[in-house]
Amino acid sequence: MNAYISVLRLKLQTGLQYRTAAFAGVATQFFWGFMYIMIFEAFYEHAIQSPPMSLKELITYLWLQQSFLAFVMLWFRDNELFELITTGNIAYELCRPCDIYGFWYAKLLAQRLASAILRSFPILIVAFLLPQPYKMTLPENGTTSLLFILALLLGLLLMISISMLIYISVFLTMSPTGSLLMFSIIGDFFAGLTIPIPFMPEWLQKIAYLLPFRFTADFPFRVYSGHISHGEAVEGICIQLIWLVLLVFIGQFCIKKALKRVVVQGG
Repeated sequence: MNAYISVLRLKLQTGLQYRTAAFAGVATQFFWGFMYIMIFEAFYEHAIQSPPMSLKELITYLWLQQSFLAFVMLWFRDNELFELITTGNIAYELCRPCDIYGFWYAKLLAQRLASAILRSFPILIVAFLLPQPYKMTLPENGTTSLLFILALLLGLLLMISISMLIYISVFLTMSPTGSLLMFSIIGDFFAGLTIPIPFMPEWLQKIAYLLPFRFTADFPFRVYSGHISHGEAVEGICIQLIWLVLLVFIGQFCIKKALKRVVVQGG
């Protein structure tokens, strides 16, 4: 356990040093945030039917999406891990006196936390100070805030568990491109990063509710905005825990199988 905490702390400290890249990312996320809000604002002005979310809930949802993008984007990757697998340097990782799944999990967690710490607070502060209708609103009450924090943190752990499956798949394909594209396109869409899930057709919503991706982004953001009630939030958090345990179990099982097939050639 000390080894995992150490790598988490070390990678977190390293990630916090990249402030220039973080500031550039903040500017980019503000651009995308305003663009999405303006698109939906035009949609709401000319909507024939009543939208499934109020404009206030949607704007809050979009600012949360931009603020915590490092938590929820599936295409966030560690090229160093891909190189370790594809070049054979995975041998060095196997020499470590700790479980490789837990070691990589802690490393990926630290990277996402560092990126979110540098980017989320500037976006949130500015979003709360913006004029209407672009202003982000506070949660309804303290209970909503606690449920959101719990759902967001579990969503982060769930996202890393899904990401681990991408790295494990490279043991078989020896190329990260296909896995990244497949997981990113499907995962981002069903996580509600393209459009919020309530705006999808009913048949597509049913598919989204069967997959774990929505619990990484759409679910915690709608808990914050109040679109999901407290009862539904507690039920969703329980489902998050089930998915987390299941995906970690699958990931550990798959990486053990993959490591048995690893062949490292020496010179």
